[in-house]
Amino acid sequence: MEGLTKAVASVRRKIRSHRELYAKNEEAVKQHLIGEVFQALGWDWNNPEEVRPEERTEDGRADYALILDGEVFAYVEAKNLGVNIIKRDEPLRQLARYCFNSGVKYGILTNGAVWIAVKAFEEGSRLRDRVLVTVNIEEEPIEKAVLKLSILSKSRITEMERIASLLRALELSFLGLRGEGYSEEMLIEYLTSREGMNTVPVGELKGDETPRAAYVYDGGWKLLPLQERSIKGVLLSILLYLEKRAQGYEREEIRRAYEHIRRMSLSPETALEVLKKLEEEEKLRISVEI
Repeated sequence: MEGLTKAVASVRRKIRSHRELYAKNEEAVKQHLIGEVFQALGWDWNNPEEVRPEERTEDGRADYALILDGEVFAYVEAKNLGVNIIKRDEPLRQLARYCFNSGVKYGILTNGAVWIAVKAFEEGSRLRDRVLVTVNIEEEPIEKAVLKLSILSKSRITEMERIASLLRALELSFLGLRGEGYSEEMLIEYLTSREGMNTVPVGELKGDETPRAAYVYDGGWKLLPLQERSIKGVLLSILLYLEKRAQGYEREEIRRAYEHIRRMSLSPETALEVLKKLEEEEKLRISVEI
């Protein structure tokens, strides 16, 4: 999702720098913000076989129609940034009318910053109850916004109702467990741990183990490419991880240390001692799969 992350970051910067423009100019929102996000979602924005602008419906013109297998899968309705599409019902109702009158099941409403995906019709339900996902690019953590937006990607949009339901269930379960006193860190570690994986914290290693993989805790257990299947290989992987986090002179120092250790003969016991010291000094949590 790297491309989508970059697009969301770009949209946030544009909104901060040109808020007054986007609050008044819907066309600027379409061209500068909405198009960039949809392209990052895998839609060929300039291909009429995938995206058709100003699509005629019985109730008016939808700003865009998203096409899959030659059929309209969803309508997209754009508003300028000055329209509060979360509080105002009419924009969402307008989109629902476009969808209902054309037999299109899904709609996407956005002002560039807020994105709302909705199931347009379902017997016995209210429109707001059929909102599948709401994303606020400006106010949500970028990782959360990117994950929720990803269900609108060309490769996932046919499953967006199911995935949106899973995300809601995950959020409710997470909040419920937090309310029961479980820490966020404990819950994330639980969710990201790998079933059947025999991992051992660095502090419990003896030095005679043959590592299969190395992990560092970074908001969740992150798998690091193993330089070689040895304790020295784990140390080298950790140094590369630290190098990516560092900047300037510190980064250069870590690179020099990496190159020095890579070339030298280092006993498993010595490599393990260095790993333990790094873990303590850098406030890391390192585990090794054996």
